[in-house]
Amino acid sequence: MKYTTQMEQAKLGRVTLAMKSVLENERISSKDLLDKMSEGKIVIPYNKLRDHKRAHGVGQGLRTKINANLGVSKTHYKIDEEWKKVEMAEEYQVASIMDLSCYGNTSDFRRKLVKSSSAIIGTVPVYDLGNDQSRDFKKMTKDDFFKIVICHAQDGVDFMTIHAGLTLKTIEAFENNPRCLSIVSRGGALLYSWMKANGAENPFYEDFPRLLDIARDYDFTLSLGDACRPGCLEDATDAAQIQELLVLGDLTQQAWEANVQVMIEGPGHMPMDQIAPNVLLAKKLCHQAPLYVLGPLVTDIAPGYDHITSAIGGAIAAQAGADFLCFVTPAEHLRLPDLSDFKEGIMASLIAAHAADISKGIPGVLDQDKHLSRERAVLNWEGMFRYSLDPVKPRLYREGSEAKIEKTCTMCGPLCSIKNMTESIFQNH
Repeated sequence: MKYTTQMEQAKLGRVTLAMKSVLENERISSKDLLDKMSEGKIVIPYNKLRDHKRAHGVGQGLRTKINANLGVSKTHYKIDEEWKKVEMAEEYQVASIMDLSCYGNTSDFRRKLVKSSSAIIGTVPVYDLGNDQSRDFKKMTKDDFFKIVICHAQDGVDFMTIHAGLTLKTIEAFENNPRCLSIVSRGGALLYSWMKANGAENPFYEDFPRLLDIARDYDFTLSLGDACRPGCLEDATDAAQIQELLVLGDLTQQAWEANVQVMIEGPGHMPMDQIAPNVLLAKKLCHQAPLYVLGPLVTDIAPGYDHITSAIGGAIAAQAGADFLCFVTPAEHLRLPDLSDFKEGIMASLIAAHAADISKGIPGVLDQDKHLSRERAVLNWEGMFRYSLDPVKPRLYREGSEAKIEKTCTMCGPLCSIKNMTESIFQNH
C-alpha cells in the first residue's frame, strides 16, 4: 500500500504504529485520538524515513510537551558539548529536541541525532541557507529554499519551522507600526532581508503547495513559524504579529486539505495579562491547531533568569491551551547555553508544563504529586527523591545539609511539623 500521512490515516480510521505508541503513553482513547488528528487538533511529528524509538503526540487533551534547543554556532563550535545536551534531554525524557545548528557540517550532526534520539526532532531549514558561506543569502534562488527543506526531510527530521506567514502584506504591517526590537526571529530576519533585496514575495508563501507536496511525501509536520513574534513586552500583540497569525490560519487550512500536519508557533515576550487572550486568539484564528510557544517571557529585566520568566509565561500559556513549550535557559539573550544552563531550562519548562497539566485536569498527571506527598508525610527522603522531576538536586541538598536529626531537615530540626504531628497522632492512638 502506498504510504499516506499520519493525518490521512487518521481520517481513514486507521491506527498506525505511531498512534499506538502515543496511546500507550497518554490517557486518551483511540477514537478520540483519531478524531482529533483528523481535525488537526493533535499532531504526531513522525518523518516516514525515521526509525522511531517512540512517538509523541502534541495537542488537545494530551500532556503538554516541552522542546529543548541545541546546536553549534560559528562562535561556539563544540560538537561534543552539544552531544552531552542530547544525552541529558534523553535522561529527562524531553519530548522534543530542535537542532538549531547554523555552522559547519550540520547534516552529519542532524543525521546522528535523528538516528540515536527517541525524541521528536525539529529544525529550521533556512538556517542552513544562512550557513552557506560560499554564497550571499540575499542571492539565494527560490529553488534553494525548497531544496534545503528536502535535505532536512531526507535526513529524517520530524517537524520544521517554516516562516511562511511573513508575507509582503505582513511586512507592510510591520513597517507601518515601528517596533522597539524590530524582527527578533533569526529565520524571520533572514527571510525579510531576502524579500527586501529581491523585491519578491516569500517563496514559502508564494509556492505553499510545493512545500505541502514535500511535507506530504516525507510526512513531516509543518511548524508554521512566527517571524513577527514580539522580542520585548513593548512589541507584544501588535499589528505585524496579528497579521502574520491571520496568514497562518489560512495556510493551516490549506495544509489540512493536503493531509499535512500543522503546528502554530506563538509569541516570545508578553505581559502576563496578554498571554491567555493571545493563546485563545491563536487557537481561534488557526482553527484549534496545536500551539507551540517560546516562553512567553513575562518581563524583560531578568537576563540570567529568563528560564524563570519563561516558566511563568509557559505555565499561563499552557493552562490557557498552548500544547507545546519551547524551553528557555538562563543564558537566553547572553550566550549559547552550556550544559548547566541546558538543565536549568529543561527543569523550568518541565515544571511549567506539569503545573499547567494539573490545572487542566489531564488524566494521571497528579499521580506523581500524590506519591511524593505520601512519602513526605512519613519523611521518607528516598521516596521523595524517587518521585521528584529531578532526583539528583534534592538529594544533593539533603546530603549537604548536615542534618542532626535523621528524619528532619536543617530548617526545622526537632520543630518539624510533620515529625511532631506524626508522633502526636501515634501517641494518641
